[in-house]
Amino acid sequence: MSEDVSGDTSGGAPREMPDWEKRFRAPRVSLPDWAQDAPHRSLFVSNATGTYELYSWDRSTGEQHQVTNRPNGTTDGVLSPDGAGIWWFDDKDGDEFGVWRRRPFSGGEDELAAPGLDPSYPAGLALGRDGRTAVVGRSTDEEGTTIHLARTGEPPVEIYRHRESAGVGDLSHDGSLIALEHTEHGDAMHSALRVVRPDGTAVAELDDTEGGTKELGLEVLGFAPVDGDTRLLIGHQRRGRWEPLVWDVATGEQSDLALDLPGDVSAEWYPDGSALLVAHGFEARSELYRYDLTDRALERIPTPPGTVSGATARPDGTVEYLWSSAAEPPVVRSTAGGVVLDPPGMKSPGSVPVEDVWVDGPGGRIHALVQRPAGAEGPLPTVFDIHGGPTWHDSDSFAAGPAAWVDHGYAVVRVNYRGSTGYGRAWTDALKHRVGLIELEDIEAVRQWAITSGLADPARLILTGGSWGGYLTLLGLGTQPEAWTLGIAAVPVADYVTAYHDEMEALKAMDRTLLGGTPEEVPERFAASSPLTYVDEVRAPVHISAGVNDPRCPIRQIENYVDRLAARGAVHEVYRYDAGHGSLVVDERIRQVGLELDFARRHLPR
Repeated sequence: MSEDVSGDTSGGAPREMPDWEKRFRAPRVSLPDWAQDAPHRSLFVSNATGTYELYSWDRSTGEQHQVTNRPNGTTDGVLSPDGAGIWWFDDKDGDEFGVWRRRPFSGGEDELAAPGLDPSYPAGLALGRDGRTAVVGRSTDEEGTTIHLARTGEPPVEIYRHRESAGVGDLSHDGSLIALEHTEHGDAMHSALRVVRPDGTAVAELDDTEGGTKELGLEVLGFAPVDGDTRLLIGHQRRGRWEPLVWDVATGEQSDLALDLPGDVSAEWYPDGSALLVAHGFEARSELYRYDLTDRALERIPTPPGTVSGATARPDGTVEYLWSSAAEPPVVRSTAGGVVLDPPGMKSPGSVPVEDVWVDGPGGRIHALVQRPAGAEGPLPTVFDIHGGPTWHDSDSFAAGPAAWVDHGYAVVRVNYRGSTGYGRAWTDALKHRVGLIELEDIEAVRQWAITSGLADPARLILTGGSWGGYLTLLGLGTQPEAWTLGIAAVPVADYVTAYHDEMEALKAMDRTLLGGTPEEVPERFAASSPLTYVDEVRAPVHISAGVNDPRCPIRQIENYVDRLAARGAVHEVYRYDAGHGSLVVDERIRQVGLELDFARRHLPR
């Protein structure tokens, strides 16, 4: 039985807005970026109009102005160091393929920011302090990655090209050095670094992969914010986790910070270059520190328990950070005290806190986060909400989707399976070749715990997720058909071979790394990891939502999977919407969650 869903949940008498919907509608803001040479000017993202768009903020006057206004929203924007202009990425209907545009901070007409560069997928952007220089990274199926130096009034000049994926890391404070991340060695999960001059000639190289024999990655964190300073802050994995070090690209000297902190550690510069703002993530939570580069002292910056999803040090030494927990909605705070940017309008209701669960699995201890309705006792209908990525992780942070399930009486379990970040390099890298199947082994171990612990009703188990989580949902329904009562997959990989051929070039490179080659080179691995291979084993009703312009999980491969479900009369519903890999429109997101809740209401046993 098949049903195409229109998504029209409107009509009828006026109703009181439920808490789950308020969480999506309540205005929220991102951490404001500020201009290096004009720190009173900032740029942030907000959903205040019902669509996520860019906003400028002049702190000296308090004035805020909406910068972009597009039907499907805009979140990719960069404020120039002088504060005079805003660059924003203009794609078509969420397909992520487009051009950079620019407009004055104080308002005015948008213009093509880098004339002469054809549309592409973005591969990084760095803007110079002179107000006229930009380093623009581009990715296309035909060219691979190209990087151009673009100066106002001059044709762009190509300074880098390679078939494998690469990206712009940073431009030095004086504009004399450009840091690039690249995967010329063919491992898209572990980048090497190259520093070049504006004419493209190489200055320094750093490669921890040793030609692919070691799976160690590097990342650019930023040049020192001082003229003539050749120090580059980078991240490395030499001790099995992400840590920062300072690399002087002129002398080659590397200053390893060797911070005594468990978990992953990242950092960025304080504005005068004398210290680092350290972000430490461990077991689904995070905290901040100040690290003095002269006396090598590490000082904790007080933040509440939960997750800091972004932080920045201001010229006056204060730190602004975006914080939330599973129970408390996000807020931008300052170490100076108080809320930095509080959007007007309705406030989001909170939710219930998470409980930490550790489960022994085939690859080691698995960390899961559990939420259950306040006062509820099991066994409960339970939603396994699987995160995307796969190189990502669920954390003790506010999430409107899981909170909606909790409001409706469900327990929610989120699993940081092998492939997730935050538990060491070996855990993140463990999923190669048996892609999808390894993650599902971990999810199955947590599922067994949920049942034996009395939390979950085995007859009412929902497997759901978006992107890679949607992929694991469809793969789990086919490879573990007796385990799940219902499946809800958003923007999933459904037919891995077709997805590979249709997706954006950077993701093709990632798939070659994960599976060890192309579908033609390792067909057995693609088949073993493709939900389409197991579609005839699916027994549970399936709900699928998909963006028709999605470049990451393209629509054709989803249609192939849906056609197979329909051919055997399997119970399924499909919702297609006019956007890309998810939606930035609040009404659209609410419509999708409403459809998912209704699907569960109709198909889950009472």
